[in-house]
Amino acid sequence: MTELKSELLMPAGNLDKLKTAVLYGADAIYLGTPDMSLRTKSEFSLEQIREGIEFAHARGKRIYLTLNLFSHNKDVPKLEEYVETIKELSPDGVIIADPGVFQYVKTHAPDVPLHVSTQANVCSWMSVKFWEDMGADLCVLAREVSFAELTEIREKCPDIKLEAFVHGAMCMTYSGRCLLSNFMSERGANQGNCANSCRWGYKVHLRLKDGTIEELEITEDNRDMFEFLLEEGHRPGDFMPIEESNDAAYILNSKDLCLMPKLDEYLALGVDSLKVEGRGKSVYYVAVVARAYRAAMDDWARDPENFNPKPYMNELMNVSNRGFTLAFHDGRLTNYGHNYEQTQTLGAWEFAGSIIEVDDEAFYLGVKNKLQAGDVMEFLPPDGKETVLLRLYEFDNVADRAGIINKDYPGIKTEVVHAGIKPVIRIPFDLFDKENLDKLKARMPVGTVVRKETLLTEAQWNRVKLDKVAQRLEVSGRTDDPENPLYVRRRNALKKSVAEANKTRKPKVNPKLGLDGCCGRGCNGCLMFWNDPAYAKARDLMASKKQGQMLDKDMREDISTIAAAE
Repeated sequence: MTELKSELLMPAGNLDKLKTAVLYGADAIYLGTPDMSLRTKSEFSLEQIREGIEFAHARGKRIYLTLNLFSHNKDVPKLEEYVETIKELSPDGVIIADPGVFQYVKTHAPDVPLHVSTQANVCSWMSVKFWEDMGADLCVLAREVSFAELTEIREKCPDIKLEAFVHGAMCMTYSGRCLLSNFMSERGANQGNCANSCRWGYKVHLRLKDGTIEELEITEDNRDMFEFLLEEGHRPGDFMPIEESNDAAYILNSKDLCLMPKLDEYLALGVDSLKVEGRGKSVYYVAVVARAYRAAMDDWARDPENFNPKPYMNELMNVSNRGFTLAFHDGRLTNYGHNYEQTQTLGAWEFAGSIIEVDDEAFYLGVKNKLQAGDVMEFLPPDGKETVLLRLYEFDNVADRAGIINKDYPGIKTEVVHAGIKPVIRIPFDLFDKENLDKLKARMPVGTVVRKETLLTEAQWNRVKLDKVAQRLEVSGRTDDPENPLYVRRRNALKKSVAEANKTRKPKVNPKLGLDGCCGRGCNGCLMFWNDPAYAKARDLMASKKQGQMLDKDMREDISTIAAAE
């Protein structure tokens, strides 16, 4: 058996996700408070971080805190309290991007291991050496680093730990250093409040000589009459064609990173930490991805010569994704690295719920999505081995209105369960008539995740099929023919079904634009909140809040009302 030198590093956006990551095989978890960690939707307070660290350490797992925002002057006063707190918490590392923050923590918390964030754009062995000399214990390499570059960095920098992303969302800009969100929606991407402007659809419009603007509708009758050309200022006469479909184009929409097909290379090289992106993703995402990578890494360690990533890739397709790409693994992006037709995240299965209690007679499932009679539940045991399937024809809801289990309550038997009422369904063990109950209960502890099949539209299924074809072509290296017949056939089927679906789709107000896009919550990267006079009262209130504490709902509503009136 080969020694496994790499750790599996999973994200956590709240305490439940942290516990799920631990249960499903993570060696380490990274997390942070919403105001200092590039994730304003993080649900951790400092008190919860304390609880999470104690929980992980009691089980032999490591915790890394994210302090990787690029600081503005308003952030500096928070550092003193934050650093004093983390010294007491004793995390296994603090992830930092800003050189000033790095120096501050190094000076005031010299015993805390310092990790350099991917936001610091570390792409060469020379940069790694610099941070090593500055006192860094680990460098998170930029996503733009190819595997060949990573190999050279490992050879030239043997005395510092290296971390590489292997799975998760990709940013269109250089290591996440995005300004597009700031310009399009006044939300600071480098302070944790990215609006994902790169995922939006963009349309071509025509400005007439009288100043009016019309949408340019391309039809079968006029599509061959013209084409769109782009001329760059320093390359006169070099006209580059621009294509526009009948609907919005997703010109900046990267697929998700997935290096599972190349995981054996990273394990053989001995990369210290293999990182999964997704602090804003669901408990289901954390469970499925951790389970797949944990099983793959352990299988490689048992028999590296015969490692086969296919079953793990099939499993990863069951969690929502934008399609998968190897990104910069080979140095250059391929033409299959983007989704131009659709921006949705899709998966063949969805989160049904998780086991919140087990007694002598039944599992108790906290429901997270609508369930209907006849749905097949798939139980995902944390041991990574075979799943357990069960079809249910009725549901016994034993929760009160607050979602608390009441075993003295006879329950309500229904054929449909809606997640919004916090239901808990009782699943008796006698329904598992083909399972060994002792083994079943041992394999399904509290926290076990359960899923059900997703009902996808024709357009969504066509997207999934196109993604699978593109992924196979990229992994096989057959990327030199952008007009691969199978790929073209799948792409055309998707375009047709998307066009049909859009005929009946109604537009909705986009909350990401304008003053209405600020909820007054106190997000660190919301430029409206920190600069508009309408939020002066809210800014004063935020200054009195504890680290990581946002404004409560009632106060936000009052502030939003005042802002709208002014």
